[in-house]
Amino acid sequence: MSTTDGAAGKGDLFGHPRGLTYLFTTEMWERFSYYGMRAILVYYLTQYLFSPAHVGEVWGYEALHNLFQGMFGALDAHPATAAAGEAQTYGQQFSSLIYGFYTGFVYATPIIGGWLADQVFGQRKMVIAGALIMAIAEFTLMFNQLFFVGLLLLIIGNGCFKPNISTQVGTLYKPGDSRIDRAYSIFYVGINVGAFFSPLICGTLGQYMCEWSPGVCSALGQDAGWHFGFGAAGVGMVIGLLVYLFASRSLPPDNLQRRTTAKTEKSKLTGEDWKAVLALIALCIPAIFFWATYEQQGNTLALFFSDDTDRRIIPGLINAEIPATWFQSFNPFMIFAFTPFIVAL
Repeated sequence: MSTTDGAAGKGDLFGHPRGLTYLFTTEMWERFSYYGMRAILVYYLTQYLFSPAHVGEVWGYEALHNLFQGMFGALDAHPATAAAGEAQTYGQQFSSLIYGFYTGFVYATPIIGGWLADQVFGQRKMVIAGALIMAIAEFTLMFNQLFFVGLLLLIIGNGCFKPNISTQVGTLYKPGDSRIDRAYSIFYVGINVGAFFSPLICGTLGQYMCEWSPGVCSALGQDAGWHFGFGAAGVGMVIGLLVYLFASRSLPPDNLQRRTTAKTEKSKLTGEDWKAVLALIALCIPAIFFWATYEQQGNTLALFFSDDTDRRIIPGLINAEIPATWFQSFNPFMIFAFTPFIVAL
């Protein structure tokens, strides 16, 4: 299918350009990777990596721990006391700080990635680079020593990928095309499909593989479950990258906004322009607080689900527990379950 066809609106997904199918699938797998890693991150740190047996293996641990202590005061140096039946935890305060800074940078770096795409490289190259870097990062997390290297690569890769894949959805449509709002709703469903399945798969592998398949962990080591969880997230990102590479011909060309040598006269902002700017700022401020709260699913709420929630299916009747990571699938399930009804309105 040619680029022109895609932009003109020939479609195979609810009457939308074929490129939307590929962008939907790419983003679904990227979000599978992101939320799969997020589902087990704090558990991995507090239940395994920061235990006395392994913390000495992590490159950069002492330097970062000392830096955070200088910024925020003394951090928990001793394991928390675990109640009967609970997992022993280590370094919860430090782990939560790592999660917070990591998540903050994940939301900040797309500003740089979007600018580089607009001015230098174009959206396609940035998406491909970001997907490749994030895939490498997920596999890097499988090695204890390289944990912080993996986090840094995830931050960089996300900054390249995230702002540019969503921008490409808009380029599939001509200006004024009424289908674009529904296109982004469909795209958002892809995000939540990936976010729904990843805690079920990556989370289960990370926390329960050794419990449910002790033979595998006897052969590969007691840390195999965590590493398989990160590996599954990496596989998801690789699939997303391959889908995107296959989709390249169905996407419109990049629209670079490089500065030319010719001088152009810049017009001053009008009163209406300033009203629009202020409206955007007014929308962004509450959004910051919303996403800061939303991301506690991977930190504060994750610890609450693990330590302070009765996870038995039917207490006294079916005492098998729901894995703590599965609770992170509830929100995306509700979103993608109801979005089709909203799109149909």
